[in-house]
Formats: sequence, C-alpha cells, structure tokens
Amino acid sequence: MNPKINAPIKYFLYARKSSEAEDRQAASIDAQKDELLKIAKDQGLNVIGILEESQSAKKPGRKIFNSMLERIYKGEANGILCWKLDRLARNPVDGGQISWMLQQSAISQIVTFGRTYYPTDNVLMMQVELGMANQFIRDLSVNVKRGLQKKVRDGWMPSGAPVGYLNTPNKQKGYKTLEKDPERFPLVRRLFDLVLTGNYSIAQIWNISRKKLNLTTVPRKNIGGKHLSRSGIYALLSNPFYYGWFEFPLHSGEWHKGSHEQMITKEEFDRCQKIMGRTSQPRPREERLFAFTGMMKCATCGCSITAQAKVKRQKNGNVHHYTYYNCTKKRYDAECDEKHVEVKLLHFQIGAVLQDIRISEEYRDWAIRHVHEVRKNEAESNSMALKTKHKECEEVTQQLQSLTLNFTGPTNKDRTIISDEEYQALKSDLLKRKGVLEDDLKFKNKAVEQWAELSEQTFDFACYAHLWYENGDEKIKRAILACLGSNLTIKGKKLQISYTSFFLSLIKARDAIEQEIEHARTYKYPSLTKQNRHDVPVLSLGLRRQDSNL
Repeated sequence: MNPKINAPIKYFLYARKSSEAEDRQAASIDAQKDELLKIAKDQGLNVIGILEESQSAKKPGRKIFNSMLERIYKGEANGILCWKLDRLARNPVDGGQISWMLQQSAISQIVTFGRTYYPTDNVLMMQVELGMANQFIRDLSVNVKRGLQKKVRDGWMPSGAPVGYLNTPNKQKGYKTLEKDPERFPLVRRLFDLVLTGNYSIAQIWNISRKKLNLTTVPRKNIGGKHLSRSGIYALLSNPFYYGWFEFPLHSGEWHKGSHEQMITKEEFDRCQKIMGRTSQPRPREERLFAFTGMMKCATCGCSITAQAKVKRQKNGNVHHYTYYNCTKKRYDAECDEKHVEVKLLHFQIGAVLQDIRISEEYRDWAIRHVHEVRKNEAESNSMALKTKHKECEEVTQQLQSLTLNFTGPTNKDRTIISDEEYQALKSDLLKRKGVLEDDLKFKNKAVEQWAELSEQTFDFACYAHLWYENGDEKIKRAILACLGSNLTIKGKKLQISYTSFFLSLIKARDAIEQEIEHARTYKYPSLTKQNRHDVPVLSLGLRRQDSNL
C-alpha cells in the first residue's frame, strides 16, 4: 500500500457495478465504497464526493462518469479514488480520455486498491491495463455469442424460461436447459384449454388466471412474482414456444425447433390464434425449406447467407412467389453492399458448375472398368501383407493362451515363475497388440472395397449430377451443392466454389481422355486402358485423397 499522500488533492470516489455478465465477479458497489473509504482514511485522502453508477463501461455514454470528468475539468476535484482502472473504463474512448487528463495533470492522481497513478508515470503501463480491460470485453462478447449459438443449435432457447417452464437450477452455468415447471405447467395448459373451448373471452381467461388459478410470472415460492396482465395473457397464448418453436435472435425471423417438451400441438396453437382473431400474425414457417441456408458465406464481410420468401400479388389476380438469398449483415464493424440473389440465378449458376464437371457415359464406364482393375491389382498386392498379419495375430493368440496356462498351471502354484503383477502386465501388452492387429486386418480387408465403391459413386455423380439436380427436391439440391466443394461464397451475385481435389483433377484431364475415348470408339480400338496409362494416375490419386463420401 502506498504511504499517505499529503498533497492538497480533492478526490471523487467512483464506484461502478454493471448488471451485465462481465462484472458479476467484481465487488458490489457497497463493498467497493467500504474498502475505498478505508483506503481514504488510512492515506488521509480528502474525498469530496461519492459517485455511484450501475452501468456497463463497455461503451461510452455513462452519465455519472461523464459528469465526474466535467466537474474535474471545472476544478471541483483533481483526483479519482476507485477500486481498479476497469471500473473507470472498458472502452478505448473513455480510457483515452482518462489517460489524456492524467498526462495533462487535469487529474493529479488516480488511487486504486493496488497502486496509484501519477502524470509522470510511464504511459505504456496504464495503456496496457486499459487495453486489457477493453480486450476482456471483446473476448467476452465473442465467447457469449458462441455459447448462445451452441445452445440454439442444440435446440435450447438462450433466455429466461417462459411461464410454465424453469431454467434448470441444478446444472452448471452455460449448460442450463428448460424443463417443465411442475406447479405452473398444468395451469398454462389450462389456459389454452379454455381458449380451445371457444366459450371464454380473453378478459374472462385473464380473470380466471388471477382469481382461480393464481398464475404468476415466477413460481409462488419465489419472491417478486406477479399476476399476468391482460396483454401478458395475449403474449403467452400467442407464443410459438409452447408448441415447440422459438425465434432467435428476437425479431430476426430466424426460427428454431426447440428440444424442450412442448405443451400443445401446432394444430391446437393455430386453432387458438383463429379463435383469438390473430390469423394474420406471422408464424414460424416450418414447412418452408430453403435449400442452401447455412451453407454459404458473404465474400465481402464473412457473414452467413440467409434466405427469405416473397409473394407478389398482381391486380389481375396472379400470384408470384420468389425466394431471395442475401447477406445477414450482422457484423457491425464491416460495411457490406452485397445485393440479394434470386434462387433462379443460383440454380442457373450451380447448373453451370455441374456442366463444368460433367463427363460422358462412355468416360464413366471406362473409369469404372479401370477402378475394378485397380481394385483387383491392389487386392492381390495386399494378400501377402494380410497373410503376414494373420500369422502374427495367430502367434499373439497362442502366446496369450500359453501365458494363461503357465500362470494358472500347477508349476506356478506358488507364483515361482511370474507374479500377479508381471502376469497382468504381460497379458495387457499382448491384448493391446492383438487388438491393433485385428483392427489392421479389419481395415485392410475393407479399405479397397470402400475405395472402389466411393470411386464408382464419384464418377456416377460427375456423370448424372446435373440430372439429379434438375429433377430433385430441395434436400437433393442441397446435398449436391455440398458435394461440389467447400468455401461456398457469394460476391457480386455470383456463387464461388472451391472444388475438391478430385474435381480439379477431373476437369484438367477430362478433355484429353474424352478425345481418346472418342478416338478409340471411332477406330474400334479393343481397349482404351493401355492407351491412356499416362492419364490414369491423375484421377486415381484424386480419388484416393477424397475425405468425404460423395
């Protein structure tokens, strides 16, 4: 602790507590005040005002903080007493202002629990502390968003539980889910049943929820629960969460299937909306499937590409349906001017890609014949290795049997040959060795067959994918696009694809091999295999390096 400061400096005691997650481990305002007043007493500091604030410091705009700096500029005080520097600033704007005022001696001292900052100090050290506070907020934001997206993918709404459900209190933070509230779940279900009878108005249901059911916003054992308002009853009865769907982020139009136990069916929910006269209210369109959502990124800003359906009704009664793919533009730190792309244009571009990799049926038949020849040759070359593995595996099995007989036999009754520990160690080593050999045999027996099967499927894909895409449904179209390659991006309304290594090899060698096939067919050569050996390794290596099963 620093010695007493006898200079005539007037201090503002500043205590801040945010209700947001990044400050939940920080001392509360009362605890900060108690400790700081003790420091002021020990060091003889002249505190002329105590300022309290309950607001996050991750962005500029705190009223009490800004007022304190204005009062310092006016000369009311020239020192600050706070718990740590991150109580003053967690963003570069406020941090820079504090640092500048200290350098200009507008602030003579900043006294914290651990140290005191002076205008003559090395400015680098203070900037490092303020930078660490700012980086903590940035990292926290990324981690929180990643955690929320993980919960959404798992089907859990990352927010407070609606009435009738509870956030699991017995699970670790970050792994909490939603479960039925045994007390209020049947009460909320009772409200839906009352609506479905058609005999009660919303006003009557509201009165029943208060006077007969005593339904509150939180469980009755908790303090602070209130009865639902009339608008709260409307919101509850119109919430798709109760039939298993939720929207995240709120008002984004992105709906997700929940993993929680649903209270009512979709049909019951729709009947409730019709009875309440809310048929025009937007619903999550679970029956609407967009083929390519979640697969593509915006090449300009890196955000995901989403889709939306539009309906255009003409005066003559004609109705036209359109589907557009566009950047979500969720990154606020990057400007994006990418325009939407109609799905028809995407289909045209994907069709062009499929034509780019397309091979003839003659090429396909020749390639598959070559695959079978390779499979036969490799099976023969592997036979000797398999025999060696089989023999080694049999030897290990015999060693295990011999070890067991020697250990349990009469000659080792008094453990004169090997001890229990030696026996267990030897047995464990032999069992591990046997397991490795059996796995090798299992893999080698299947490897060639799996390669041949994948090769046939790949050549079939190159030959017929354009037909499958043209006649397939949304799921088939999505699967075909996924097989073409990775790093799917859109820039300037154009789809960009990074081809797999096989398709790159195929495109490179296709024209030459197609010409040879046509030449062989025209001049009735008996076989093309020998005449194209210089082209075969290109495609064979391309297939062997495939990691995904087309």
